[in-house]
Amino acid sequence: METSDRLVWRKSSRSDNNGGACVEVAVVGADILIRDSKNPTGGVLRFTAAAWNVFVQEMRAHPGQG
Repeated sequence: METSDRLVWRKSSRSDNNGGACVEVAVVGADILIRDSKNPTGGVLRFTAAAWNVFVQEMRAHPGQG
């Protein structure tokens, strides 16, 4: 896996900087990486683009339940 210091991590524009529960997303090839913005040196989850798209569709279909 790419080292996380070489990746471009993005946080939601709806996130605030007050220590809220946020995740950051980076793209590596066709995969999506997810990490906790409060713990950038912690674990990273890796999803295929297809799995990520299903997740995003479900979150949009059921807002507030995630």
